[in-house]
Amino acid sequence: MATCYDYTFARLLAKSPIDGILVGDSAAMVMHGHETTLTATVEMMRMHVAAVARGAGDKLVVADLPFLSYRKGLPAAMEAAHVLMAAGAHAVKLEGVGGHEDVIAQLVGSGVPVMGHLGLQPQSVQAYGGFKPQGRDAVAALAIARQAEALEELGAFAVVLECIPAALAAQITATIAIPTIGIGAGADCDGQILVLQDLLGLNSSFRPRFARQFCDGETAILKALAEYDLAVKSSEFPRAEESYS
Repeated sequence: MATCYDYTFARLLAKSPIDGILVGDSAAMVMHGHETTLTATVEMMRMHVAAVARGAGDKLVVADLPFLSYRKGLPAAMEAAHVLMAAGAHAVKLEGVGGHEDVIAQLVGSGVPVMGHLGLQPQSVQAYGGFKPQGRDAVAALAIARQAEALEELGAFAVVLECIPAALAAQITATIAIPTIGIGAGADCDGQILVLQDLLGLNSSFRPRFARQFCDGETAILKALAEYDLAVKSSEFPRAEESYS
């Protein structure tokens, strides 16, 4: 899987062999320049989901339920899920388990596929004191493993495991029947997800340990812009064939 937040990249992902798209609340950071995902709203997510859905073809589209949208009681959670599904999502993703088990059960029972998210939960960044790996001691590891089992029991169809020890991710993957999708969780998960802008190398100043750059996109784009600038200023662009008579 890869994240996506707009129509143009969704069209490219639709042509790729990648299995699914996550319209992540990371849009708040990647597309809007915020420092955390906490500023994402249901309306922000609706806008990005609708744009992606129009370009995604037959790819699976999963949408993040934003910060606190599923912690305000069942009616608010169901309305948020309704908005995102009506915008074109095929499933929703939410972080953690404790305190909103009823929301997960209600969503699943209402025909809304739910993907879980454990380990580093970006919406809890203030509680962690920053973006830090999770599950590194025995107590924390056991808690994450139990949460994964709880998600399966509640009917989640998959779970993202973010920034946890590879051995813990492997153990969870072997224990639960639903697929695990790793990000900074080692190679033994059933699948992997990366932020599209990270894997394309579009931000050289942000290089998380787990995000391999499969393309030097920043250099390629800056080179193209420089060539365009030079072509305009040297009157080489536009040519006659690029103009109207």
